[in-house]
Amino acid sequence: MLNLILTHTPIWVWALLVALLWLGYSQTFSRTASLKRITVMPLAMIGLSLFGTVSVFGSDPKILLAWLVAGILMFSLVLRKTNFAASKYDAEKRLFSLSGSWIPLVLIIGIFVTKYVVGFMTAMQPALVHDFNFALFFVALYGAFSGVFLGRAAGLWRMAFQPEKLLTMV
Repeated sequence: MLNLILTHTPIWVWALLVALLWLGYSQTFSRTASLKRITVMPLAMIGLSLFGTVSVFGSDPKILLAWLVAGILMFSLVLRKTNFAASKYDAEKRLFSLSGSWIPLVLIIGIFVTKYVVGFMTAMQPALVHDFNFALFFVALYGAFSGVFLGRAAGLWRMAFQPEKLLTMV
């Protein structure tokens, strides 16, 4: 069965996985990044997450609310609990110095696997699209991933625009 699933997956999905793995792996090394780059990745991941939600489960307000609530909860948690002291912002150069982290890779894989599993399960059992509990679980997962990405970016934005706030967090 697994062999059938994997062999019937379009080639472009595997190419996308390789590109996402490369992107996530590149985040494991210390690097510099502009504010634009810090902003683009979370927004892209949020867009993919919301697209994954709406394209499969529709735009029912309860579904979107579940996505939003999960995102806000994870955003708050990440913003409060993440230590941004290892990152530095050079206001003159307008660049962040970031230490490597495996978290983006894990999040990217999480979103990919979630989208893959939802696609597979709904292809095998189309009625699952209308199962509220099924939808709620995966929508909340999408929202949580988005919240983590946004929380990490917001911590860096705060460092760039309100450096005094960072001192109170450490």
